[in-house]
Amino acid sequence: MADAASTVPTFKLVLVGDGGTGKTTFVKRHLTGEFEKKYIATLGVEVHPLAFTTNLGPIQFDVWDTAGQEKFGGLRDGYYINGQCGIIMFDVTSRITYKNVPNWHRDLKNLQYYDISAKSNYNFEKPFLWLARKLVGNQTLDFVAAPALAPPEVQVDQAVLDQYRQEMENAAQMPLPDEDDADL
Repeated sequence: MADAASTVPTFKLVLVGDGGTGKTTFVKRHLTGEFEKKYIATLGVEVHPLAFTTNLGPIQFDVWDTAGQEKFGGLRDGYYINGQCGIIMFDVTSRITYKNVPNWHRDLKNLQYYDISAKSNYNFEKPFLWLARKLVGNQTLDFVAAPALAPPEVQVDQAVLDQYRQEMENAAQMPLPDEDDADL
């Protein structure tokens, strides 16, 4: 029987944009829900799996979070190999990052891609949903809430529970110590 995890459709997503546009923050926000305020430049690439539950079953994007600094430009072409889709990030507070978007379009010319503006309020799942619909070829695909896990089944020994209850009743019948008994 095939492993269930091996049947999850997985797509390589290349996340690109100038340095400081919020690529790593975007991924970490999606992974953990936390917002990273401190800027630390990505060196090379970091790969993060992002899983989604859809109305058609699970789907996963392996997000290749690339370095945006020009000095790492020579390495980037290798990260695009076998890429199936991409997200181009720019910063609404930095005009140059928006002006560089056409350069990123040229880099991702053979991929489905989605442009998003960092440092603005947006739905973090929207680009992934749009890309998933394009890759799967089904516009009815929607993200759904992951099923909640059932609470663990706990086995309680009734005899132990009765013993604890009896000990609590006995302790409640005991007199409280006087203040003079504090040195006991």
